[in-house]
This record gives sequence, structure tokens and C-alpha cells, in this order.
Amino acid sequence: MARIAGVNIPANKRVTISLRYIFGIGPAKAQDICDKLGIPDERRVNQLSDDEVLRIREMVDREYRVEGDLRREVAMNIKRLMDLGCYRGLRHRRGLPVRGQRTHTNARTRKGKAVAIAGKKKVTK
Repeated sequence: MARIAGVNIPANKRVTISLRYIFGIGPAKAQDICDKLGIPDERRVNQLSDDEVLRIREMVDREYRVEGDLRREVAMNIKRLMDLGCYRGLRHRRGLPVRGQRTHTNARTRKGKAVAIAGKKKVTK
């Protein structure tokens, strides 16, 4: 099991898939890393030499903002919006959808479990 950017990436998967376990690296960046280092698509992590793992680790540290730094930057951006008091900041503060989704129905992931309203009766016909 290789450790890159503080994350243990799975050894039995292809390199492009395993790199996605690192926060901030998706399909395009993983493919870009493999292309730049000349690692074939079908190569698996457990087939990599120590030198190749070291080259991947150095490239990720040098060229990409990942894991702790990226999480901190995202959190600071959200905090800045909340401190400004702009619309997006208020939505973050209230725990509601930020990007214009409807809230009359749905939005349960963001709003949390539905709370029953006391005294409201179901109307049957």
C-alpha cells in the first residue's frame, strides 16, 4: 500500500483510480499525473517501483493543492462568505442549499431529517 499526500491509496487498483482517493485529485488530474510521469493506464499500484511511487509523491506535492491545504482553503472561502453576510454566506450559515435549489420539497440532505409540526392534521377525502 503506497502512501501519497498522507493518504494510503489501495494497492490492488489501477494507478489512475487509486490516485482519486486523494482529496483534490479527480479523474482528469489522475490521468494527467500518469501521462506526465509515463505510467501506463493498465499499471496497478502494487506493480509500481519505489522510484515511481516517489516520483508520483513529489509531483503531487509540487504541482497540486491537495488534502489538508485544499480543505483549509475551501473552509476559509466558506467562512469568508459567511462573514461578508452575502446571500451564499447566509445560506451556508442556515444550512440550506446554496446554489438555487428548491427547498419547498426535497433538500433533505442539506436541511436534515424532517421535523413533524404539532397540531397539523392530515386531511382525508
